[in-house]
Amino acid sequence: MPGKYTLVYFPVRGRGEATRLLLADQGQQWTEDVVTGEIWQKGDLKKSCLFGQLPKFQDGDFVLYQSNAILRHLARNHGLYGENAREATLLDMVNDGVEDMRLKYVRLIYQNYDAGKAEYIEALPGQLRPFETLLAQNDGGKGFIVGKKISFVDYNLLDILHLHLVLAPDCLASFPLLAGYVQRLNNRPQLKAYLESDARKQRPINGNGKQ
Repeated sequence: MPGKYTLVYFPVRGRGEATRLLLADQGQQWTEDVVTGEIWQKGDLKKSCLFGQLPKFQDGDFVLYQSNAILRHLARNHGLYGENAREATLLDMVNDGVEDMRLKYVRLIYQNYDAGKAEYIEALPGQLRPFETLLAQNDGGKGFIVGKKISFVDYNLLDILHLHLVLAPDCLASFPLLAGYVQRLNNRPQLKAYLESDARKQRPINGNGKQ
């Protein structure tokens, strides 16, 4: 049922963006329930959230928290979890790798941006190399991160790569498969329309203005 999804999140890309990429590319409609800092500081919404944090996601009357659980739920419902158990397990592995990278990025942005940015960018090739390797092992890097079909992990990986291309615009210069992967996914018609939309362009990347 189109429009049955609601994403409750702050007015930033953050941990909501991979979900938006997935929904947009899959032709799904969703509603944004934007939570301002003022609303969040009042504390009532925070207390109502299962783990005291956002995003919150509503699929009809089914309410979910935790961004990766939201992605996996949508993956199961839209055929984005691989073609068999082996692919599903590989996708879980790669998604854990994306999560590791995201946590490092978040720590930089919110805790150590000015002092740590140069060192972070210097170490970035070591974080990107595993994904280049995975692409090379899957049909020579011509398609997706695992298998022959797009998966929830592709959207999560694409989002983290987008973030790093803003932080360090040349970060994929030594990773031709990843560079081609980003360009290929960006050009998927429904995803391209979302990426070029005003809503996407006007939404800040992070809550503190760092990027």
